[in-house]
Parts: sequence; C-alpha cells; structure tokens
Amino acid sequence: MKLSARHYLLLPILSLTLPSCVLGGPEIMIIGLVVLLLFGGAKLPSLMRGMGSGVHEFKKGLKKGESEDDSDHKDKDDKSEE
Repeated sequence: MKLSARHYLLLPILSLTLPSCVLGGPEIMIIGLVVLLLFGGAKLPSLMRGMGSGVHEFKKGLKKGESEDDSDHKDKDDKSEE
C-alpha cells in the first residue's frame, strides 16, 4: 500500500491524538517543517508571538480565578464564624 502526500501530513496529527504514539525528534522536525511551509518564514514569528500572548492571558485568567475563589471561600468562612 502506497501512502500519498496527504497521508504523510496526517501522520503527525494522528501521533498527537493516539496515546500509544510518542513524538520523537524526527516527528517534531517534520511538524515544524509543515508549519514553516504552511505559514512561511515571515508570518511565523508573529504567529508564535500571538500564541505566546494567548498562553500568557490564559495563565493570568487562571490565577485571577483562583484568587477570586480563595477570597470567596474566606468571605464565607468569616460569615460562618459570626
């Protein structure tokens, strides 16, 4: 059975979704090459910058939510003691 080019592009996606597959060095290099080909060298830095700021905002939101939860629990504890 001969695999087409489309099948080779699906292999990294399958390796991410299947728990028995492990990504090694060659697989990560192939994924990086595909991303470089899809987005080009000029757009890649802005794409990574956007992903980084998204992750930063997500983490900031998690911390804010945890601090709000902690303050809600403290307020409930204070009211129950009175």
